[in-house]
Amino acid sequence: MDILQFLLILKAHRKLMLVTLMLCVVLVAVVSLVYPKTYSATASLVVNVNGADPVTGQVMQGELVSRYLTTQIDVIGSHSVALKVVDNLNLMHDAKYRDAFQGETGTTASFRDWLADQLLRHLSVKPSNQSNVFYVTFKAEDPRRAAQLANSFVQAYIQTNLQLRTQPASRTATWYNTQLDVLRSNLEKSQAKLTRYRQSNEIVSLDEKLDVESTRLAELSSQLVAAQGQTVNSQSIQNHAGDASAGVVNNPVIQGLKEELAKSEAKLKQQSERVGKNHPDYQLAKAEVDSLRNKLAGEVHTVRQSIANDLNVSRQRESALHAAVAAQKAKVLKLNAERDVGTMLAGEVESAQRIYDQALERFNQTRMESHADQTAVSVLSPAVVPLTPSAPNLPLNMALSVILGTLLSIGLALIKEMLNPRVRSERDALTVLGVPVLGVMAADNKASLPLWRRFGLPAPRPV
Repeated sequence: MDILQFLLILKAHRKLMLVTLMLCVVLVAVVSLVYPKTYSATASLVVNVNGADPVTGQVMQGELVSRYLTTQIDVIGSHSVALKVVDNLNLMHDAKYRDAFQGETGTTASFRDWLADQLLRHLSVKPSNQSNVFYVTFKAEDPRRAAQLANSFVQAYIQTNLQLRTQPASRTATWYNTQLDVLRSNLEKSQAKLTRYRQSNEIVSLDEKLDVESTRLAELSSQLVAAQGQTVNSQSIQNHAGDASAGVVNNPVIQGLKEELAKSEAKLKQQSERVGKNHPDYQLAKAEVDSLRNKLAGEVHTVRQSIANDLNVSRQRESALHAAVAAQKAKVLKLNAERDVGTMLAGEVESAQRIYDQALERFNQTRMESHADQTAVSVLSPAVVPLTPSAPNLPLNMALSVILGTLLSIGLALIKEMLNPRVRSERDALTVLGVPVLGVMAADNKASLPLWRRFGLPAPRPV
């Protein structure tokens, strides 16, 4: 079938097509006028996901925004939100809904759940493209009821959104409050243990005391080294104690006695040359020399005894310093051990304090969240009572009826042609009979020319 044949078929069945089209248009118009009118009320919401949380200060990551918005759409259309709408509007006492519930058979749900399901059937939530705005639409036969239910769903959603935030925070705050008692008890035990340890060891400032004792140990060690050097020096002097020793030679008393002895010996020598040994002058000079020698020997003995005493004193001081250094080392080691224990106990206190502070901070934060009365959801525009019904849409239905009627009429025309085919043009005769067309008998002057010439088509060729 070519376009020419198709047009001829439509022309032949134009009355059928016109009747079919008119019937479709009239039928759709009657149905649209008889069908109950439905009104749609729409409220718009905006969800703020870009700002920081007023309590925690956290900002939602960009890759989580789309998931969060999708979740909010599911929350709006949830059964829990619908139940809140039923309770807020007290729909369980509505006689219309109760009669409809009693007239419905085969349901096992409670009246309250049935109401929630019925409301959700007439609810639609659509997000706006490239924005955080939601459109909550409710359809009902009563325009006032449609606006009321749309706004009620918005308020119930805001309540649910707030509960989803505050209820977990409240439970978390209760748990933290219980844990705070345990953590506070642990902190007090750690602090008491550290206090008892400091009191039992008389520790005021352990680090300062350890620094003082360490400094004293260093001083004692220096004194011990000096005493050891003094002892070695005194031992060396005692080992070489003699007339020619430095301690003896350098003694001013001995030097003076030696000078006097030298003078007395020289005088004695002169007397021995001048007089005999029994001469009183000689005896006097000799007695003087003997006296000086005795004094010199006594003084040398005294110096040697002083050197020995110095050696004993050095040894005693060295021994005392050895004991003092050993005692100071033991004291410093004890203080180091006490400091290690004290540091460990102080670390336990610090750790317990840090854990307690973190738990307390989290408790205060969750408690603030549990008392929050604001959400990130705001009503951009509430639903208003619609003035015109959203369904049935008469202009749209009429346009669709024209399109569907046209298609249906064309289909009926083709079906009728297939059931009862006719030869309607020279081309049909050529196609069906397979012989060339010699002439055409026109019913009037307008049809005197062949059809292919009237439409400017090429002459048909024999098959």
